[in-house]
Amino acid sequence: MATKRVADHTLYHLSPKGFWKKFRDAVAVDPAISSGLPLPALNRQPPPGSRPEKYSTPATKASDPAQNPYWKRDVRRAYPQLSVVTQSELSTLLIQHSGAPEVAAPSGSEGASVPSAPVQQQLSLSEAIGTINTARKAYSTSTLPPTPPTPFKRWVPERAPDAPHDPNAYFPMILVK
Repeated sequence: MATKRVADHTLYHLSPKGFWKKFRDAVAVDPAISSGLPLPALNRQPPPGSRPEKYSTPATKASDPAQNPYWKRDVRRAYPQLSVVTQSELSTLLIQHSGAPEVAAPSGSEGASVPSAPVQQQLSLSEAIGTINTARKAYSTSTLPPTPPTPFKRWVPERAPDAPHDPNAYFPMILVK
């Protein structure tokens, strides 16, 4: 025969005493229900506030005022730094990246040659753009730029049959579906 085991709420939870126990018994719908407040001595080891030593913040470089001046901590003055690219640098970058990337042959294959670095030539920016455009057209009718995908179908207006109306009446409404 199996015995029915039930958790006893008085073992692990606080319960009122004295006047408040009588008050709770009179007012509560079910006085046998637990208060829900755990006993701190049973559930928290060591209990809070029982340790004799006091916490002290460890000393860091930031806690030393001599090593942490205000101007380093002031984020309002952390302005973005300017970056300058000259036209000659931009033209060499455009020329370098306009061609197809060279891929080295696998290391185990015979006759593998090391790709040579292109000769750096100083061109003005307008000349560099002109040479890139004459070498190949970026986009044409056969090679269109990529379009972002849309989750919905684009609406194309179509003429719908007219609403019933008197043929001699002025009816400017056009129905579209």
